[in-house]
Amino acid sequence: MSKQKQFYINGQWVNPAVARDMDVINPSTEEVCATISIGDAADTNAAVAAAKAAFPSWSITSRDDKLELLQNLLGVYTRRAGEMGEAISTEMGAPIDIANALQTGAGQAHIANTIEALKNFVFEHPLDDQNEGYGIIHEPIGVAAMITPWNWPMNQVTLKVAPALAAGCTMILKPSEVAPLSSLLFTEIMDEAGFPAGVFNMVNGDGLGVGTQLSGHPDVDMVSFTGSTRAGTAISKNAADTVKRVALELGGKGANIIFADADEQAVMRGAGGCFFNSGQSCNAPTRMMVEASAYDAAVETAAMVANATAVDLAANQGQHIGPVVSEVQYNKIQTMIQEGIDEGARLVAGGVGRAGDHEKGYFVKPTVFADVTPEMSVYRNEIFGPVLSISKFDSEQQAVEMANDTVYGLTNYLQTQDQDKAQRVARQLRSGMVEVNGQAVTAVPSPFGGYKQSGNSREGGRWGLEEFLETKVVGGWVKAC
Repeated sequence: MSKQKQFYINGQWVNPAVARDMDVINPSTEEVCATISIGDAADTNAAVAAAKAAFPSWSITSRDDKLELLQNLLGVYTRRAGEMGEAISTEMGAPIDIANALQTGAGQAHIANTIEALKNFVFEHPLDDQNEGYGIIHEPIGVAAMITPWNWPMNQVTLKVAPALAAGCTMILKPSEVAPLSSLLFTEIMDEAGFPAGVFNMVNGDGLGVGTQLSGHPDVDMVSFTGSTRAGTAISKNAADTVKRVALELGGKGANIIFADADEQAVMRGAGGCFFNSGQSCNAPTRMMVEASAYDAAVETAAMVANATAVDLAANQGQHIGPVVSEVQYNKIQTMIQEGIDEGARLVAGGVGRAGDHEKGYFVKPTVFADVTPEMSVYRNEIFGPVLSISKFDSEQQAVEMANDTVYGLTNYLQTQDQDKAQRVARQLRSGMVEVNGQAVTAVPSPFGGYKQSGNSREGGRWGLEEFLETKVVGGWVKAC
C-alpha cells in the first residue's frame, strides 16, 4: 500500500497540506507497521469542497447507475478480501481467521445488503389513498461526514459508505487513526470501482483535528459517527451550531439474562461472546445475570471458558483471541480490572497483567468477576476488553430492572426455553436489539442501533439507507409517484 501518507480528495491521491506523520502500531508486537499522515483544516476543507461540488450530479444519478457502481464495489472488495483481512489483523489485532471471515466478511455483507435495499427502495410515492395530489419524495441529505472506529473497521465503514452512496449523498470518511490501513485499502477499492470524482473522499486525522473540523463544518449536512459516548457527545455539541443531522452509534453494556431453564450452552455462549474480538465490541454481552438457582454453576462454567480461551498473536491461525488495539486501551482495561478487585468483586478467572508468556503485545487475560453489584464500576462502565461481570437475580422482574439499570441500551441477551417469557422480557428491555438463545441480529439486514446513551440512529438494510435521506412533501403532485 504505497499511498499511506496521502489522502483521497476529488478522485485523486494527494499529499497533505502540511506534513504530519503518525506511526501505526501493530498491537501484537508493539512495532511500527505503517506511517500515515494526519490532516489539518486545509485538507478537511478541500475534501468537503470536493464532496459539495460533486453532490448536484451524484444526487440525481439513476438507480441503475448507482447499482452498477455498487456492484463494481462489491466485486473489487471481494477480489481484494485477502488483503483486507491482513490489513485489519495487522492494525487492530483481530486473529487472522476472524479478520478474514468475519471482520472482512461483514463489509462484504453490508455492501450486498445495501444493493438489495436500493433495488426495492421507494424514493417517491403518494402521501396516502385519501389525499390525492400530494407526493412524498425521499432525497439525499447532502454532504455526509463519516467518522469510524477501530474495533470493527470495515463493518462500520461499509455500514455508512454503501447506504450513503445508495441514497445519493457525497461523503468524507475519517477512519480511526489507530487502525487506518483497512480504510486506505478500502479507498483504493472505491477508486478502482469507478465512482465519480468527489463522491467519496478520505482524510486521515484524529478526533480533535479532522473530526472536529468535519462535525462543525458549515458545508457538511450530516455527521455519522460510531465510537464512544464521550466522543459522540462532543460531536453533537460541535455540530449544534450548524443544526446538521448527527447519527450516533455509541457504547454499550449489554445484559445477558440467563434463566434457570436456559439451554446447556447458554453460559458458554455468553462468556465466549464477551471475550470475542478481545471484548472490543459495543454489543458484547458483558453483564451476565443469572437466576439464583443456576448461579453457582454458571460462575464455574464462565471461569472455565475464560481459562480455556487462548490468547495469541493476531497473525497466527487457529481459535484464539488477539491483543487489544493499543497501549492506551490495554492500560485502561488493566485499571478497570484492578478497580473491580478493589471494589470487592470476586475474581474467578484472569486478572491484571499480560496474558500468557508474551513479553510484548497488548494481551489481556480473559477475566471473570462474580458477585458483582450495581454500584461497582465493572457493572456500570464499558470496559471494552475481555472482562465479564456476573450477578445474581431472584425473579423475572428483578432481571428486567437490573438489565435496564444502565445509561446504555444497545444489545441485550436472553436465554430461556420458555418462549412466552422470552417475548415478555424482550418487550421490556430498553435496548435497540435483543438476541434470544443465541440468534444474532447482526447477520441479517436488520436495524443496528440503540436506546439512551447508546445512540440515536439505525444502520443496516433499508434503515441504513433512510438515515441519509430527507423527506419532502409536494402539494399539487399530479404525476404518478
